[in-house]
Amino acid sequence: MCAGKTTREGSLEAPTRHPINWQDEAFWDPQALEQELERVFDICHGCRRCVSLCDAFPTLFDLVDESDTMEVDGVDKQDYHKVVEQCYLCDMCYMSKCPYVPPHEWQVDFPHLMLRAKAQHFRANGASRRDTLLTSTDKLGKLASIPVVDVTVNALNRSPAFRGVLESQLGVHKDAPVPEYHHRTLRKRVAPMLKTLPAESVGRTTGKVALFATCYGNYNSPHLGEDLVKVFQHNGIGVVLVDKEQCCGMPKLELGDLDAVHRARANNIPALYEKVQQGYDLIAPVPSCVLMFKQELPLMYPDDEKVQAVKAAFFDPFEYLFLRHKEGKLNTDFKTGLGDISYHVACHLRVQNIGLKTRDVLALIPDTRVDAQERCSGHDGTYAVKVESHDKAVKIARPVVRKIDQAKADHLASDCPMASAHLAALAEGEIQPTHPLTLLAMAYGLTDGE
Repeated sequence: MCAGKTTREGSLEAPTRHPINWQDEAFWDPQALEQELERVFDICHGCRRCVSLCDAFPTLFDLVDESDTMEVDGVDKQDYHKVVEQCYLCDMCYMSKCPYVPPHEWQVDFPHLMLRAKAQHFRANGASRRDTLLTSTDKLGKLASIPVVDVTVNALNRSPAFRGVLESQLGVHKDAPVPEYHHRTLRKRVAPMLKTLPAESVGRTTGKVALFATCYGNYNSPHLGEDLVKVFQHNGIGVVLVDKEQCCGMPKLELGDLDAVHRARANNIPALYEKVQQGYDLIAPVPSCVLMFKQELPLMYPDDEKVQAVKAAFFDPFEYLFLRHKEGKLNTDFKTGLGDISYHVACHLRVQNIGLKTRDVLALIPDTRVDAQERCSGHDGTYAVKVESHDKAVKIARPVVRKIDQAKADHLASDCPMASAHLAALAEGEIQPTHPLTLLAMAYGLTDGE
């Protein structure tokens, strides 16, 4: 199928996203899925515009080019899943490249088609022991953050010998950065810091937020919560913790385990909705978790009023601060400049369609220059950790790493702490990633960044 000359840039209509009809019987029909995969793959083959985004598209195009017909009809249907395996649902093809997304008559939604294929595959085959473990972030975090256990786990993860065993026995690549665990979790650290502040509502913001800790923020990067609270309180914004939470469900979504996503929603939405009813805005320090509540769950539950209310109240931290800045309510009394920052824009932040608000806020700091890199890091939640896809993740990250090496900036930052750790491990020298919230706290003089 010839893609023609239609382009996204030539359309005046923004992409629209249809709900995910995962609770309909048709969603689980293998024959209907196979037909839709062939239809969309044929369109992608005729276009090839997304070839540089991830390995899903090169995998597809190689299958086509190596087939007898050099068309999609020559590809063995059993090989379709090879394409599905390389998609980590970043949504960048849908949001930035594909000219055939709705409202185009071809109605191409490649990420959600991949999700449908992942869901059918998971329901039929389950998941490996490794993938089940890596996506069980609550259980893993609670176990590894037990006092003394956290020290042991962190020491083992730094041991080349242990990492070799982990690779051979579990399939976790020995060179992939893995997060540390902390028994002093975000919730433990932040609770004593919280104080009541008079809420000042401006624009879309109420001036008081409820913090959803997230698994990664709670167990692996608890300092993010500390820095977020310091920055927000410094700006007169009151912060409370959501009363309880479990994993947002994004890791299980990427695995295709929609029943686990359903259970996570049943646990999280009531607690979040309660805060919304109390007049709080909602916030989380990790972009993928924000995206889960702003996009994926609302598309899975389009008729759930509580899910939609949570969506409307959820903000990225820097989106929130910039909205306050537009109304003249951001504290710009910075104590120190930050120099040069190599800033990687996480894919799960880009697809929120809020602009580069982290860059814009950091650029307000005197003597600070922000070089934004809008390409994928290749990390995903687990893609760069798996032995079979680590090398592909490294390849995807190379363009960003080259820019980082060339810049030789004072700081490397990304809103996604996993992406920045992956990039830092590949970059030249000993540059350590610093989260933008920590950089902002440093500029205010609220922390030294250690």
